[in-house]
Amino acid sequence: MIGSSEILVVLLAALFIFGPAKLPELARAAGKAFADFKKAQLSAEMGLSDLDMYPAKNNKQEIDEKVRKMATLAGIDIEDKTVDEILHLIEENARISDLNNE
Repeated sequence: MIGSSEILVVLLAALFIFGPAKLPELARAAGKAFADFKKAQLSAEMGLSDLDMYPAKNNKQEIDEKVRKMATLAGIDIEDKTVDEILHLIEENARISDLNNE
């Protein structure tokens, strides 16, 4: 666990390295990145939670159909692509969307 003295040393080092003018900007960027990460994590958990609700009923084919439907709704061309390729395209689409929203 990080103690208060270690945090103080890190903050002082950041102050010397970046200067007092840059610290608020860096803190804002770090806070935004952390919030975006938590939002993406929650979104992923909520999006996949329906797959885990009835594990006895969910088989690979049902999951594959849901992935294909999700990609189609996102406007991703799924023609002649495996589910792994589709998942990769969904991930790339999400990253591009995040970059555009910044």
